[in-house]
Amino acid sequence: MSETAKKPRAAKNAKAAAPRLAVWKTYKLYVGGKFPRSESGRVAEVTDSQGTHLANAPLASGKDARDAVAAARKAFPGWSGATAYNRGQVLYRVAEMLEGRREQFAEEVAAAEGLSREEAAAQVDAAVDRWVWYAGWTDKVAQIAGSANPVSGPYFNLSTPEPTGVVAVLAPRESSLLGLVSVLAPVLATGCTAVVVASEDRPLPALSLAEVLATSDVPGGVVNVLSGRTRDMAPTLAAHQDVNALDLAGAAGDAELATELEVAAAGTVKRVHRPAVPADWTADPGTGRLLAWVETKTVWHPMGM
Repeated sequence: MSETAKKPRAAKNAKAAAPRLAVWKTYKLYVGGKFPRSESGRVAEVTDSQGTHLANAPLASGKDARDAVAAARKAFPGWSGATAYNRGQVLYRVAEMLEGRREQFAEEVAAAEGLSREEAAAQVDAAVDRWVWYAGWTDKVAQIAGSANPVSGPYFNLSTPEPTGVVAVLAPRESSLLGLVSVLAPVLATGCTAVVVASEDRPLPALSLAEVLATSDVPGGVVNVLSGRTRDMAPTLAAHQDVNALDLAGAAGDAELATELEVAAAGTVKRVHRPAVPADWTADPGTGRLLAWVETKTVWHPMGM
């Protein structure tokens, strides 16, 4: 073959080797098992610890928060009615999927929190372990929160824990994955459903976790993830009559906001969990957050003659 005949093929190969444009990821909310954009259509720029642009995250509104509450309420009977063993198996499956996407989460955590790759990987490993730990508690929490009570009379008196209902969770701002898992997993383990407000400054790991939940066995609506400005959504959730409890982990560093939300929550007699400042998310979590989201039902039953 002549040199002239070879030229068109060489030109074609050179064209094929040209660099391609990267496909930027579009992050969305997670509500009712679906991935809607914010009803406002607004987004906010998310940057890494050095100020470099990473992505655009949706800015959820008060209406998005109300839609998330409606989805969580709809999902509550099915999730709370499942056996504790089944909930544990479902949550363990989430841990398996987190482990399978370890590298992605390590990259997102490193960028969000300014950690080295090794430090971020350790945070992801701790988050997976924490999720497994809470999954194991689903069928054991009744043993520490329930009791057979001594009474005077021919009766049995038994106390058993039941899930509180819909819990609004303000995720920690500084710990984008481990802190998030530490506040979300106990809500689910006790049979409650959740509306999560992701870290305002570091929302990407939470939005990626929503993708894991969507492809796991967790029913749609059990977890709903919102991103945006905490002050745009938190007051709506705190005052919402269909929200039964409120976790103020994401407002721990803002005493004024935390107090404002506690006052709003009092109007509908919500349970409110206000953690200590600063929180150490690497420490042994104990059972405090499990017991924060259960109610105690006491039953009297006459003994047989």
